[in-house]
Amino acid sequence: MEKISKHLSYAEVVKSATAIKRGINNSPNEKELSNIKMLAEKVFEPLREHFGKPIGLISGFRSLALNNSVGGAKSSQHLAGAFNGKEEAAFDIDADVYNNGITNTDIFNYIKDNLYYDQIIAEFYDNGNPAWIHVSYRKDRARKSTLIAMKVNGKTKYVTYSKAEYEKYYGK
Repeated sequence: MEKISKHLSYAEVVKSATAIKRGINNSPNEKELSNIKMLAEKVFEPLREHFGKPIGLISGFRSLALNNSVGGAKSSQHLAGAFNGKEEAAFDIDADVYNNGITNTDIFNYIKDNLYYDQIIAEFYDNGNPAWIHVSYRKDRARKSTLIAMKVNGKTKYVTYSKAEYEKYYGK
């Protein structure tokens, strides 16, 4: 099995139930794979090394066909530069995959406070904890865009992170 990085396999990054169900090829090209490896090196591995435990990946690369099929944003960083040719990529990380004492709040705070990133989103409330964490890396910039996502009247709403806003939705 090909490795993306020390603790992340190729299969984990391209796995998609939707792609399998709909017969969509979700294989990155060389450039996209390079961007995925960059994200793994700059964000996933430092996170994994810090906690010393497995970290779950619930969404990695999306081919253009898969992204369109799931209704993803046309400029989604999950496309790993496929759409715009930029050196960028995104993962959705979920501590609950391994249930090993790490929370999504722990992951969110570690990335926010310690790592170089373009965007991080605490996605949706689930028992006092984000359901997952979206994180992206872009080589030429670090916006450090830090957001909270929630459903309001059936639509996704994004709020700029502040400690008060976070605690309002996720508790302390």
